[in-house]
Amino acid sequence: MLELYGTEFSSRMLLGTAGYASPDLLRQAVEASDAEIVTVSIRRESARAKTGQGFWGLIEEMGRRVLPNTAGCRTAREAITTAQMARELFGTNWIKLEVIANDDTLQPEVFGLVEAATELNADGFDVLPYTTEDLSVAERLAAAGCDVLMPWGSPIGSARGLANKTALQTLRAYFPDTPLIVDAGLGAPSHAAEVMEMGYDAVLLNTAIAKADNPVTMARGFACAVEGGRLAYEAGIVEPRDMATPSTPVVGTPFFKIDNAS
Repeated sequence: MLELYGTEFSSRMLLGTAGYASPDLLRQAVEASDAEIVTVSIRRESARAKTGQGFWGLIEEMGRRVLPNTAGCRTAREAITTAQMARELFGTNWIKLEVIANDDTLQPEVFGLVEAATELNADGFDVLPYTTEDLSVAERLAAAGCDVLMPWGSPIGSARGLANKTALQTLRAYFPDTPLIVDAGLGAPSHAAEVMEMGYDAVLLNTAIAKADNPVTMARGFACAVEGGRLAYEAGIVEPRDMATPSTPVVGTPFFKIDNAS
């Protein structure tokens, strides 16, 4: 089971809700993914419908937990204000915290991120920060009170997979008891399986599913990959070797000699 801020979930995949061709397609993709947590940009929903109740009604019908995010925020103050709006709108202390530094890469602005996380944690929020794979930033977020960390795999929507696998492995080793969720950049189910095989607790996806030719089928593919990767991690993956190792041992097996002399 995946446990985040005292709540258990059977699915290890979180799903974003942006970019789908229709609400019905979103619904089908969520159902196919088995995701129990869906994220929503509070700014986008507020702009589309002043109360945001259309989207909230859809999520309620599906029985999923909503995780509002502060997508599009450029400063700590902007993110804090947006989080407070989200708490009023959706009635939850959970917030996916995003503070963006660069328009081209959508890389987290780590100084503002730590500042916002510190204030939001003090204000009673359960903060899930979207961050880089940098260990020092992760340490500061943990010290600020974040019990969950969400490092990126690669830039949002890039579909490049894991750009810095070594750094992600270091994070996993350094925070063995902290839920770690790879967020952003995963483009194929194989990327998600790789994350889970490394011992990460979950993945968060959006573009790879929403923009697929068949989002519903892709959602199911990712769900299977996440489950398979987690099972492989729990089973214990065989370490790579430089030399071949016979699957059938030679020592102790009988040898037969055929005599063709006759």
